[in-house]
Amino acid sequence: MPQQLGFDLPSRTALDRDAFFVAPCNAVALGMIETWPNWPGGKLILTGPQGAGKTHLTHVWAQTSGATIISAADLVGGMVPELAQNHVAVEDVPDIAGNVDAQNTLFHLHNLLLAEGRNLLLTGTKAVTDWSITLPDLDSRLRGTTAAAVDAPDDTLLSALLVKLLGDRQLAPKPEVISYLLDRMDRSFAAAIDLVERLDAASLAQQKPITRPFAAAVLDKDTPDT
Repeated sequence: MPQQLGFDLPSRTALDRDAFFVAPCNAVALGMIETWPNWPGGKLILTGPQGAGKTHLTHVWAQTSGATIISAADLVGGMVPELAQNHVAVEDVPDIAGNVDAQNTLFHLHNLLLAEGRNLLLTGTKAVTDWSITLPDLDSRLRGTTAAAVDAPDDTLLSALLVKLLGDRQLAPKPEVISYLLDRMDRSFAAAIDLVERLDAASLAQQKPITRPFAAAVLDKDTPDT
């Protein structure tokens, strides 16, 4: 089975399907992406916390479908006809909860895409019922859209992620270091990426291996003793 460890790192950007590590927290959402173009009503919503992998899945779908990806906050009315010429993914829809113009644009984009037989993917960090969309017609359409959750990663997935990200940088700390990091990091892909970047930068700057005391000092933003 292909692995999901594709993230934005200075050395490499991997957001394709072969870089996707499948785990219980994202298997349902991935399954829905892979059922395209058979989505109910031609549309799908991905929900989940920041760093859970929604953007990665969005890019997987875009590579498969040729879709255009745009942030909800960047939507303006005049772009609807051009956007609707392709399938479209709109990210971070809750960000326009207070933006009536962007909500109207998304409403018209939604209707035109479906009328033209094209597909729409939307993402947000919360459940759709908590998106606080104030345009009633748009809100009703979003609530009627099939949604799949991308849950925060568990310890098994985070551990595999840390090992892979460190290995990509030719770093191989002992298992006890991985366990130590897991006990102290935020439970998200984004936190794992940030932590590995910090460890790598400190290791290079000080020309020292990543030991448990070294990792502790990096987490505390202190200078390691070992």
